[in-house]
Amino acid sequence: MLFSGDSHRFKHMGSWKLDRIAFSLLLLVSSLIFARTHVMAIEEARFIVLERDKEFELRQYEPQIVAETFVEGDFEEVGNQGFRRLFSYISGNNRKTQSIPMTAPVTQEAKGVEITMTAPVGQERVGEKWRITFLMPSQFTMETLPIPLDPNIRLKIIPGRLMATIRYSGTWSKKNFQANETQLLTWIAQHGLKPGGEPVWARYNSPFTPWFMRRNEILIPVERVQP
Repeated sequence: MLFSGDSHRFKHMGSWKLDRIAFSLLLLVSSLIFARTHVMAIEEARFIVLERDKEFELRQYEPQIVAETFVEGDFEEVGNQGFRRLFSYISGNNRKTQSIPMTAPVTQEAKGVEITMTAPVGQERVGEKWRITFLMPSQFTMETLPIPLDPNIRLKIIPGRLMATIRYSGTWSKKNFQANETQLLTWIAQHGLKPGGEPVWARYNSPFTPWFMRRNEILIPVERVQP
């Protein structure tokens, strides 16, 4: 049996649940808008699309400078460790020496320089380790980039290269990676190409981006098969 107070209480609980659902949806929409705006503002690696086939592309990449670090561990764990290490570098854990000549005395000031985040974050297998990379903004050169204070980080020039790619959304799992890698290798074989290096796993979004909104790619250096 329901008393008059119970009826009012149930109506209040129903209203509270609706308000909570509406608030959750508002947070989700806000996060999606923020994620989209944030991604659009980030500089990406430069390339020309030579061929496009649904989720597959053949791209010619320009030379680029990356900050790289090597991490040992499982596929799904090394990315976070490498990301934190490299993010610390671009956030100021570096040495930038400014000389002031023709004064008395001549001084040097060492201070950290913040470097704008770019995309993607790369991950590829190198022997028993994983190589994690951050693309450096295009306005920097090897001479103007600050030196990392962490000895586990180094700066490197990657020559221009031909890359076959597949784009997919979803979680950052090894299973998801392997399934898409298999599809890409099949596409490469069907298009008169052959792999010329290890696959690179590229992530374009922050961990706060919903899994269904994430842009993930696998890139494999390729060479054209001579007839």
